[in-house]
Amino acid sequence: MTHDTDAPSPPLNDIGAYCRAVESHLCRVNGGHLVRIVGPAFELVAGWAKEGMPLRVVLHGVDRTITRLTAKGPRRRPVRIEFCEADVRDAADQWRRAVGVRGAAAGAHGETNIAADAATTARVPSLPKHLERVLVRLSALTATREWPASLIDALTTTIRDVDACLDASRGARRQARTAILDQLGAIERAMTQAALASVPDVRRRELLDQVRIELLPYREQMPEAAFRQAAEALLGELVRKHFSLPQVRLDG
Repeated sequence: MTHDTDAPSPPLNDIGAYCRAVESHLCRVNGGHLVRIVGPAFELVAGWAKEGMPLRVVLHGVDRTITRLTAKGPRRRPVRIEFCEADVRDAADQWRRAVGVRGAAAGAHGETNIAADAATTARVPSLPKHLERVLVRLSALTATREWPASLIDALTTTIRDVDACLDASRGARRQARTAILDQLGAIERAMTQAALASVPDVRRRELLDQVRIELLPYREQMPEAAFRQAAEALLGELVRKHFSLPQVRLDG
């Protein structure tokens, strides 16, 4: 189940508009049932805005909950926003790790995010399985979609390089695994740069505006160099999403 979670985000300081957008999306994914965000639910969603969670990330978390519950069978009641909190926070933690920022709000939730980061670090994901998924995704995309000419060669190179990393990853430990992870980061950067060069100018300006809006809550608390890195990482994420490209790097 997929839904449009790329609608322009209201400013995070416009709490009312933010909560109305979440409410509208929640009603839509509940088949049109009216699910009001008021009282404790409003405070919950307003807290997400104050923490600096981009609207599209929150909606993605809601979609995760709906998809999982739908897979279990027909639902007797519409899903309330409180039941989506775990998926929303997980989606926000993933976004923060990918971009390289912390929550804008301090407090108990900040401790939760740190604990989640520590738990993620403790898990060691399977590198070969990750690379197999990347190759399947890239192969399917190149076989079923028309790509800008400037991007075709880059994707062909990406598939070749990831395939070579897959061969090397089987049984790789410690330094060998770290070297492959570093190589995957370089492969992803090259693919992302090629994708960025292929984005139409109008769409690129829209993506840059989205970067500015999503990172605005973090602007004052980050050193200039760190903020530039976060903006570059977020732009790369949005560009890959624009072309439905997979994440090549493995965080962990």
